[in-house]
Amino acid sequence: MAAATRRTRTTRRRTAAAVRRVAAARAEAAGYLDDHALGVAEFAARIADELRLPKRARRTVIVGALLHDVGKLLVDAAILTKPGPLTAAERSKVNRHPVDGGRLVRGAVGDEIVEVIHAHHERWDGAGYPRGLSADEIPLAARVVAVADAFLAMLEQRPYRPALSPEAALEELLACAGSQFDPACVEALVAAVGSS
Repeated sequence: MAAATRRTRTTRRRTAAAVRRVAAARAEAAGYLDDHALGVAEFAARIADELRLPKRARRTVIVGALLHDVGKLLVDAAILTKPGPLTAAERSKVNRHPVDGGRLVRGAVGDEIVEVIHAHHERWDGAGYPRGLSADEIPLAARVVAVADAFLAMLEQRPYRPALSPEAALEELLACAGSQFDPACVEALVAAVGSS
């Protein structure tokens, strides 16, 4: 029992140190990443609460949400803030961020958090990236983060499109439930947002 407690404490210390290092690096990168990650973590926590996830799973969701876009640190800011459509080469660089992000934090955080980073752009129907996972092949924490990330992204104004209202963003998520997103995670977000 004592060895397990020491491992848990060590993991928590490593995770906290990694989150601090990443947060500092992100603060120097494109400014929206910081606010976006915090917002995604907030909505992801609300989804996790609606799903009644156990404490450890909820923690994985939150830390995974905070770090989900860490791989974008390796993407040129000019690409991330480009006001028009991306070229195929630019899209390819952006689409590498889940793999790059997992590589950046591997060894500093638990494997379950690396999996959230890797899988947050996978789709319920298998048409996502980087591995083309589908349905329950996608870790639940990554499915939660995907819904929270998409919801917040739609609420935010981006160089290439205006922000949506919360109602319009929820309608879009509901329309994509069962294809892009886990329907249970979408319903949990709808319930969480409706109860606030």
